[in-house]
Amino acid sequence: MDLDQIARLTSISDCEQLAKNAGGERPDLATAARKRLIELRASEYGAQSEAELECLKALYAYEEVLRSKHGRRQPAAYTRRMFKAQGVLQAVDSLVSKKKETVGFSALLGVGLQDYAFEAVVARYPSLFSSEAVLQSKARLSTWMVG
Repeated sequence: MDLDQIARLTSISDCEQLAKNAGGERPDLATAARKRLIELRASEYGAQSEAELECLKALYAYEEVLRSKHGRRQPAAYTRRMFKAQGVLQAVDSLVSKKKETVGFSALLGVGLQDYAFEAVVARYPSLFSSEAVLQSKARLSTWMVG
């Protein structure tokens, strides 16, 4: 299987199985399968905009990191509650605006998926978020790029 075939996968279970099977021998395929899995899960949510879709991808990417860490599916319950209570974009704004770095940012950075972090989404869509969220995101992202 190659990267083009992975991009055409339409089943979450196929992506999960491929990521599991390819993990040791072909980490590039395992990573591509996980990214496709993230895209499929996010598309099922029914995002209202491209920015919201990217925030959902960030959530699912973080949950994939949790799955790897715990060996089983582990939902990001606090973030999901915030999404439900405040809406996706407002919840991301609230999370990123805090002075303390989000746990998801650190976790995603650690596995090379920093492009999925909420901070990266805020940096790509600054007009949709508060000035504090944009400031905190840029600061964290610049630290990552320098560090």
